[in-house]
This record gives sequence, C-alpha cells and structure tokens, in this order.
Amino acid sequence: MQKQLDAQYYALLEQLQAIDFVLVELTLYLDTHPLDLAAVRQFNQLSKERWALAQAYEMQYGPLLQFGLSMSREPWDWADAPWPWQV
Repeated sequence: MQKQLDAQYYALLEQLQAIDFVLVELTLYLDTHPLDLAAVRQFNQLSKERWALAQAYEMQYGPLLQFGLSMSREPWDWADAPWPWQV
C-alpha cells in the first residue's frame, strides 16, 4: 500500500540523514581523538536529537529500523511502502 507523503515526511528524513552523517563523522573523529570532550558532548547531544527525530518520524510514518529496533504500529505496517530508503 502506497502512503501519502507530505513535506514533513521529507523534512524529517532529511534531518535524520544530516544528523546520521554528522554522527558517522564524529564517530570516526572520536576513534582517533577519544579525549576530545567537546566532540563527545556534541556526539551525545546529536544522538539525543536523532532519537527524538526518529521517534517523531515513527509516530507519524512508521518504523525506520527492523529487528526489534523500531516498534510497529497495529496492524503490522512493515509492508507499507515506500520505505525510507526508497525515497
């Protein structure tokens, strides 16, 4: 079943992608600079922001992750397309 997508759908996905990019970069940086407390704080703050954005997305549009990392609404909505990686 195809979902109706609105501007908020794309805005949330774009925000999630931007934060994910920064978190990956910070992870690589922190692997070689583990004592940089400002970077650790930035990583932790962005992790909290990402969690909140993911929760907002999932409440409105459905799960982002499988294998028990995201809850499903009732009825089961994993079969509903498009999935985030398809847009």
